[in-house]
Amino acid sequence: MSPSHSPVRVLLADDQPLVRTALRMVMADTAGLDVVGEAGTGDEAVRMTAELSPDVVVMDIRMPGMDGIEATGHITTGSGTAHVLVLTTFDDEYVYGALRAGAAGFLVKDMALDDILAAVRVVAAGDALIAPSVTRRLIKEFAGRPGSSSPQRPPAALTGITDREREVLVLVGSGLSNTEIAERLFISVATAKTYLTRLLAKLGARDRVQLVILAYEAGLVSATR
Repeated sequence: MSPSHSPVRVLLADDQPLVRTALRMVMADTAGLDVVGEAGTGDEAVRMTAELSPDVVVMDIRMPGMDGIEATGHITTGSGTAHVLVLTTFDDEYVYGALRAGAAGFLVKDMALDDILAAVRVVAAGDALIAPSVTRRLIKEFAGRPGSSSPQRPPAALTGITDREREVLVLVGSGLSNTEIAERLFISVATAKTYLTRLLAKLGARDRVQLVILAYEAGLVSATR
């Protein structure tokens, strides 16, 4: 990040003080990131987001009182511009609900700290990011839902995308990052981003999270992929 840019303002929301302390200490030593507050409950996260106007809220899901899903919904539908980055455990069964609540990113707590810090910047820039393990959980959630034993027919909107855009959508739905998509298709990262932008526009999707959901609903990826 260029020094001329303002640092990314981060609010940490987790009911475990040790987790918040560890993240705060790492971010304090990271250029371009500024922890502006800490919340131990979902209610505090919503209130502090309104008061402090952070760019990114790093949100745990399982918290006492209002959980991270409900808090995410309040934050993403509020008048502010904060993006929610969920930092969850590998086996968290509430991923789907938080996706629907509007979270822009999903990471697992056992990821490398450098990856978590990079994700905060990605989400702050308005992009979305989902850890592959969380994507697999999402797809399994879909597979286990009533009426989801077989994929739906692709919606009419998919007829308006090119074969290459469909390839990119499959890879996004499988949890690949832009860099991984570029490597898989032998294209530049910039070109991969261009395809993603086109897909968002053509399919009326808000972000990468919704593209993952659409890819499964359209039958382009499966729970066993």
